[in-house]
Amino acid sequence: MLGVTDLPTYLVGLVLIILLPGPNSLYVLSVAARRGIRTGYTAAAGVWCGDAVLMVLSAAGVASLLQANALLFGIVKYAGAGYLTWLAIGMMRAAWSMWRSRHELTDAGAPEADAAPAAERPFRRAFVISLLNPKAILFFISFFVQFVSESNPVVGFVTLGVLAQVASVLYLSALIFGGSRLAAAFRRRRTLSAGATSAAGALFLGFAVKLSLASA
Repeated sequence: MLGVTDLPTYLVGLVLIILLPGPNSLYVLSVAARRGIRTGYTAAAGVWCGDAVLMVLSAAGVASLLQANALLFGIVKYAGAGYLTWLAIGMMRAAWSMWRSRHELTDAGAPEADAAPAAERPFRRAFVISLLNPKAILFFISFFVQFVSESNPVVGFVTLGVLAQVASVLYLSALIFGGSRLAAAFRRRRTLSAGATSAAGALFLGFAVKLSLASA
């Protein structure tokens, strides 16, 4: 049906995979908590576009090329780890700045709201985080191929891709609205905001280390 061999099994696996925490979902949650729902969806759009590119590359066989070429895989792997490390350092610096200024008040006498730098560009960051993830490319090809019907592979890839994007939209939307509820608390309490940003930075460092140790 629709080029898919075992749709129920795919859906179960998809739900389990979507729920696993990763740098994409963590970044979207962080952006939503710091800058609100609209900017959270901007970051989520970057994730969805990045995932769509990975799906197309997987369907074209690029993931198999990465798996077979250790040098190319290493280049992409370390580029991704380096980018995650750079993001983690930026989060740590922002957290330190929040901690140092936690007692400062605005002219209105309220804690100063976190103003995310204009250069952050959530869409671009989320998009690059998605693309520089060779393990995701390998996952897409190894997971999708199992459920694509040989009689109609194009329709099968499209069907599986659409379902994956729908699941991602639902999951990231839940994270965005959950993160926006934290935004008010973060604005009131800079210490809480600094702690959450530090935790996010530490997790990104963990993702970078895990990615750098990954093998094809």
